[in-house]
Amino acid sequence: MFVIITGGGKTGAHLAHILLSQEHEVLLIEHRQELLSRLHRELPTEVIFEGKADDPLTLDLAGASRAQVIVASTPDDEVNLLVCYLARSRYHIPRTIARINDPRHAWLFDEKFHVDVAVNESEILASVIEEDIALGDMMTLLKLRQGNYFLVSERIVKGSAAIGKTIKELELPKRCVIAAIIRQGELILPRGETSFEEGDEVLAVVDEGGSEKFGKLLSHPEAQKGNSRH
Repeated sequence: MFVIITGGGKTGAHLAHILLSQEHEVLLIEHRQELLSRLHRELPTEVIFEGKADDPLTLDLAGASRAQVIVASTPDDEVNLLVCYLARSRYHIPRTIARINDPRHAWLFDEKFHVDVAVNESEILASVIEEDIALGDMMTLLKLRQGNYFLVSERIVKGSAAIGKTIKELELPKRCVIAAIIRQGELILPRGETSFEEGDEVLAVVDEGGSEKFGKLLSHPEAQKGNSRH
């Protein structure tokens, strides 16, 4: 896959490193001289393209017409919007991703400027905080189906109501499937008759509505009482 990254700051440079390690074709566009000298020390020379990302001539020479993805990660929201607009309207790049620097500009990053994915760091931090509060000790390992389902991990602590119970006795939420149990370093493939022990790490796939109920089923009874008072 050919990916163009605009903006050679730390975010753009690190993203280029990751994509190169995954054996993608990458081109990073940057015009600031103070950054170019650093980029040439960190990245292969053929990956770096000197020019202004919002200049159609630069994009022409960079081969934008054959890119599958463009990532607009400059520190200027106006430039990022223009890059996405040009990428789709002029070069027909299938996927556009834009970084939002100022949260007040977030409302602009939509289909009007052909932004497929807008990365708003403030919203990401807020969602992580909200998710941590909602799930308590439960850890989200992976988001599936555009965030509608989660692969979560919950450890069964001493005094948990689930200890000694089998999976079929738990009355799991409708959209909840226990995928695996890790016990003393060994992976156990769960069955209906599988019972839980203290210290088990339980991996499950749940939807947003079922995650809280699943966590309560495995938690300490006193923790459940505490949660019910909130």
